[in-house]
Amino acid sequence: MATVIQRNRKISEIKGRKITSHTVYEIGIQKTKHYRLRKRNVKRVYYKGKVYCCEVKNHTLLVRRNGKVSWCGNSIGVVTINMPRLGYLSRNEDEFFERLDRLMLIARESLDIKRKTLEKFTERGLYPYSKFYLRRIKKEFNEYWKNHFSTIGLVGMNECCLNFLNCSIGDKEGLKFAGKVLDFMRKRLQDFQEENGNIYNLEATPAEGTSYRLARIDKKKYPKIIVANEEAVKKGAEPYYTNSSQLPVYFTDDLFEALTLQDDLQTKYTGGTVFHIYLGERMPGTEAIKSLVRKVCNNFKLPYFTITPTFSVCPFHGYIFGNHAYCPKCEAEGRKTKCEVYSRVVGYLRPVEQWNAGKQEEFKQRKTFDKAIKD
Repeated sequence: MATVIQRNRKISEIKGRKITSHTVYEIGIQKTKHYRLRKRNVKRVYYKGKVYCCEVKNHTLLVRRNGKVSWCGNSIGVVTINMPRLGYLSRNEDEFFERLDRLMLIARESLDIKRKTLEKFTERGLYPYSKFYLRRIKKEFNEYWKNHFSTIGLVGMNECCLNFLNCSIGDKEGLKFAGKVLDFMRKRLQDFQEENGNIYNLEATPAEGTSYRLARIDKKKYPKIIVANEEAVKKGAEPYYTNSSQLPVYFTDDLFEALTLQDDLQTKYTGGTVFHIYLGERMPGTEAIKSLVRKVCNNFKLPYFTITPTFSVCPFHGYIFGNHAYCPKCEAEGRKTKCEVYSRVVGYLRPVEQWNAGKQEEFKQRKTFDKAIKD
């Protein structure tokens, strides 16, 4: 764990010489996970100069931006790899990783072309505000977007396991294989970074539209490919793929089983990732939510999770917790009023009826974690 503190007029001793620095940055590296021992295991290094890289657990780069120490952030673009098709077409593990490597090279080429195009457009003034904001980066590196990531993500790791291994990502074999795939992708991204100097990260792609679009295309081209809702598709439903390396939404209603299975995978991403705790019909109290958040944070390593309620909006009574096609308050008054049901589709709280057809099918199959909330 790294901490950064700015010090002004700091007197440092380097090789027996006392040096007065106008501004220095203390970088503290905590070498233990135990909170009681951290203060006794901090090594401080005083350095007047430009700090480009500090290796932390997820290989995030520490840079000096606009004269201040800050983290790299944001992305110039994302390429999502279709894992179910990869699993369906591969006959053995060697072929699988050969195909994956080839796709990652194509993704890198695509992102490198986009980076060069962005630089050209920025230089010509197409993005005037970004050009102004990034002017010091340009002065230092001769590139405006040097500190922005090129991002590669994936969709449908669960369906990849179903097609390739004939088991889900929730099974021991599928979970182990998914971890191996993510480790391989991380390693290749580090290789790319060393080869051309650009920075890359691995993202659990949100796939709001991609999870439906790719499933629809694949099902048309390869009718025997397995999608997330295979049985429903046989009855005429629209297909979809499970997001990134997440469990299928119908896998379990036991929150802590889901967290246990996902914890190691979630920590392998160096870009964005999130675990959603979906709530259904129960309205939890603030103390119950606080207790749940504390329990998750104390027992799991995953970097980011949400608590996502499902709620309905009646034109007469407004907000109603839970999934209600028709307003229960209106029904008690002797009338039938249709509600607008809201929930999270990956990163957005939107009316379910506005979701694409694939995501609506996912919502129908989604299990909630209400029993994890104890009032």
